[in-house]
Amino acid sequence: MTNTTFLVLGGTGKTGSRVASRLQQLGHQVRAASRSGTTRFDWQDENTWEPVLDGVGAAYLVDSQLADAATSVAAFSKLAASRGVERLVLLSARDWVVPDGEEKLPSERAVRESGTEWTLLKPAWFSQNFSEDPYFRGEILDGEVVMSTGAGLEPFVDLDDVADVAVAALTGTGHAGRSYTLTGPRLLSLEDVVGEISRATGRDIGYRPVTPEEFAAYAAARDVPEDYVALLNLLYGWIAENRFLELGDGVQRALGREPRDFADYARATAGTGVWNA
Repeated sequence: MTNTTFLVLGGTGKTGSRVASRLQQLGHQVRAASRSGTTRFDWQDENTWEPVLDGVGAAYLVDSQLADAATSVAAFSKLAASRGVERLVLLSARDWVVPDGEEKLPSERAVRESGTEWTLLKPAWFSQNFSEDPYFRGEILDGEVVMSTGAGLEPFVDLDDVADVAVAALTGTGHAGRSYTLTGPRLLSLEDVVGEISRATGRDIGYRPVTPEEFAAYAAARDVPEDYVALLNLLYGWIAENRFLELGDGVQRALGREPRDFADYARATAGTGVWNA
């Protein structure tokens, strides 16, 4: 690449901070940008877009999550290409893949049509949600996880694997034009997940499956905002209906190794004390 700086959007977030740290450890020049960071970037403020692209050769993008995400991602991607960015890596999702395999998420199309090399990352639920998201960590600390996921299964993926794939796609060859579905090595129910955390911590933590209506009432009693409750019920419902039962091979294809197992994550995380009640 002509330009040597790597731009990481969402540089203070779960994935962005890991990607930025890895790039820095490899000796690369990194510009981590976010709404709250030292280098400011805001999808809703186009005045913040051009300054972060100066001298950038490759960029890691996290979907804007706005109602007009496709429009903003398309505009930014084309601006990036015009400023000399040669490679874009987009953190997307599995949720917009239909049975015939066609990717429907508009932001993905925007990146594919940007005129740059592109790679799409489509991860499962993050294992680290249970330690780094205040809501889920709070349930672990309280000793009971309540979800409307039933006995559904999910192939939880470790964020360190997601970050490793992102860095490989940003810095290496052979990833252009590829879409990587990123999952862990096995399917787990939420009862399995809570059991792994219980064993790792030595604590008695329960899992209580409830209906979506029961979960809404439970969350409301804990002062969880209605829009977040609705989102959780949507995501929990996808797990309950076993929407994503296939294991992805993105980690293996991108890195040539197996993904990290949830039990390994649970043991390492328990050792940090973050789940100590």
